[in-house]
Amino acid sequence: MTEITNERSTLFQNLRRNTLVQGIAIGILALILQIPVLFIQSVVWDRKDTRQEAIEEITSKWGKQQEVFGPFLVVPYLEQRTVQTEEGRPSKTEVYEERATFLPRDLRVDGSLETEVRYRGIFEAPVYRSHLSFEGSFDRPDFSGWSISPADILWDRAELIMEVADPRAIKDAVPVDWSGEEIEFEPGAGLRHTGRSGIHAPLGQRLDSETFSFSYAFDLNGSVQLSFAPLGSNTEVNLRGDWADPSFQGNWLPGSRQVSEEGFTSSWNIPYLGRGYPQRWRGVDHDEAIAASQFGVDLLSPVDVRRQTERSLKYQMLFLGLTFLTVWLFEILTGMRLHLIQYGLIGAALCLFYLLELSLGEHFGFAAAYVIAAAAVIMLVAAYAWAAMGSAQSGTVVGGVVMGLYGFLYVLLMLEEYSLLVGSVGLFLILAAIMYVTRHVDWDAPVGGATAKK
Repeated sequence: MTEITNERSTLFQNLRRNTLVQGIAIGILALILQIPVLFIQSVVWDRKDTRQEAIEEITSKWGKQQEVFGPFLVVPYLEQRTVQTEEGRPSKTEVYEERATFLPRDLRVDGSLETEVRYRGIFEAPVYRSHLSFEGSFDRPDFSGWSISPADILWDRAELIMEVADPRAIKDAVPVDWSGEEIEFEPGAGLRHTGRSGIHAPLGQRLDSETFSFSYAFDLNGSVQLSFAPLGSNTEVNLRGDWADPSFQGNWLPGSRQVSEEGFTSSWNIPYLGRGYPQRWRGVDHDEAIAASQFGVDLLSPVDVRRQTERSLKYQMLFLGLTFLTVWLFEILTGMRLHLIQYGLIGAALCLFYLLELSLGEHFGFAAAYVIAAAAVIMLVAAYAWAAMGSAQSGTVVGGVVMGLYGFLYVLLMLEEYSLLVGSVGLFLILAAIMYVTRHVDWDAPVGGATAKK
């Protein structure tokens, strides 16, 4: 029995010293460490949800993301329909009220944004005060081709309508100048039955000319985003603001733009041919097509700690693998030995980096949080490697490798557009360095045995 026990002990020790077996065990450990990584990922998602709730609370009181669509000229009319009745009885004619929508011939929007950042606890949201002025012209509504009798057109109930995502945030609306006549806006989207909110101006009997000019303005509070729809045959939008990091969104990017630390200026000039809906229609609204054609600006900061932490987590397996590989190569090249539990503690320190990055970033900003978290983990891993391997050189090299990895990761996070290129070149250089260092390693030798081929 003693001999069998000794044989098993010897077999176990040989397996532990086998280079391939140890490498497989370290790889399995790296996979096991994905469990705490998943928990950290769930914490990032939870903090993103909490931040979104805080933003919604701020914007619900100030003004939500604003979508400003208009103006629409809507004219109701009567339509006679023949309705089939029961068999044996004559059909009957019923009269229904429908509406026709007309868009402006030309539309010009000039807007300015004054921004600020508001807080709810540690979370923040960019908000703005905007001054928007609209001017342009309409042609007289053309009902030709629709088989509608002129007597059935209800000209006296025509309305000029503006759709605004959050009309509660409208401040100081100026009356509409309709071909020299002032008309006050009224609340509600009037004849536009699309589910969107807005304001409207009843035009009454003011559609007896061939063309009509209009102009009006209002101040509008909002947050995060401001967007428009290209409703004119030609739509021109000029927007300026004091936000230094705008993100232009939508189906059209500005034809010209300037961005500096003091703010931005941008201009769009959009013809109607590419927007996907006509200049006039009746009955069914083109609400989805109009919403899909919107364009504008987002006031989102490009350096968001939760988003950056989520991005950095994508590289965590690379960090674990390269750090473990560095320590493992030290074992092979120097004959020093580390227990699998010691690998696990080093891996736990690397995983903890992402939690430190997130928690510190919510208070000090991403750059400062990254430096503090990286420095703490680098010193901890280097000191532990020094103590565990009994060599200052080992601790210095392992710490230097981890420092290089964190520097490499920071460059990848900052250079979003070039991250793939930089990452590919960096991985190639890392692989080349590993191949160079291990070019004389005898992989058949046991750990702690001969390391160089004769």
